[in-house]
Amino acid sequence: MATNTVTLVGNLVEDPELRFTPSGVPMAKIRLAVNRRWRDQSGEWQEDTSFFTGTIWREQAESAAESLQKGTRVIVTGRLEQRSWETQEGDRRSVVELQVEEIGPSLRWATAQVTRTTRSGGDFGGGAPAPPPPGPVARTDYGPDEAPF
Repeated sequence: MATNTVTLVGNLVEDPELRFTPSGVPMAKIRLAVNRRWRDQSGEWQEDTSFFTGTIWREQAESAAESLQKGTRVIVTGRLEQRSWETQEGDRRSVVELQVEEIGPSLRWATAQVTRTTRSGGDFGGGAPAPPPPGPVARTDYGPDEAPF
């Protein structure tokens, strides 16, 4: 099975834009600038910048909008999705966007303070820890080949 996972490191071009779907699900749009710098054959430094748009969903969207701002260097992982549509003039348009699975500040040139949030809703991993499993129950009925410890 093919996978479609990318990791991008870049700077936010603007503050995350928090919105809500008609059913109340939080989502945040981000724009990310990823710079690439290299030396050409003559030894001169060259630079190129690519811009990516991404969407963050649910609690993570709210946390990103609260924690990140324009200029923040972030590390983003997710999957690329292509979307196509037709304009009112009949022209076909297409865009590749990032569906964000994880986002956080880069600590290469910064520090961060992490504050854990409590989860609301189902158990999707993360958030509050699950209760510990029940402990072992003492036995007295050992078989002939079992040691009682």
